[in-house]
Amino acid sequence: MQVVVIDYGMSNLGSITRALEECRTSPIVSSKPADLQQASHVILPGVGSFYEGMKHLRSLDFDKALNKIVYEDKVPLLGVCLGMQLLADDGIEGGKIKGLGLIEGTTIKLIPKPHEKIPHIGWNEVHIQQKNTLFKKIPEKTDYYFVHSYHFVPKDKSVITTTTPYCGKFVSSIQKDNIFGVQFHPEKSQFWGFQLLKNFLQFSTYFNA
Repeated sequence: MQVVVIDYGMSNLGSITRALEECRTSPIVSSKPADLQQASHVILPGVGSFYEGMKHLRSLDFDKALNKIVYEDKVPLLGVCLGMQLLADDGIEGGKIKGLGLIEGTTIKLIPKPHEKIPHIGWNEVHIQQKNTLFKKIPEKTDYYFVHSYHFVPKDKSVITTTTPYCGKFVSSIQKDNIFGVQFHPEKSQFWGFQLLKNFLQFSTYFNA
């Protein structure tokens, strides 16, 4: 197994690499798209705006490389926080821009209720919507750690694996074949966050088809 964490200048790489090491793997952190060719699993983390995230990914040619490894090579990909949002067709944070387009949908701003604050920061429940890979062995309504003001709205509701009750309700994780996304930070979510990462690392396109 070789896990590659994408470094495009907009991530807290220390937290995610330490979490992966706790899951008994030795990740490579790379800013070179060519390194994806040796990957068994790829993680796209992210902190910051959608606009800047896409600018950085495109400047390094990661958009083309991700398209190839996901669709042609069938490598499992996990987008975390901004990384999940960037899977969308487009987003508006920082200015409208096209996303990676790996899962149809758009990334828009959360709309808070009178008693709620944005950004959404802290622990919150995830409600499982269907049986899925990432949440194997994880109890319903487990708390995960969030820091965000925007959320991904998928066009096809069948990709939604969990939702979270804040700002009404938003999609907190998705899966389409070998493409996964979580709006929260599993690397900061202690035991159940590590379990989720382990579930991702155990996923193989060829054995889970």
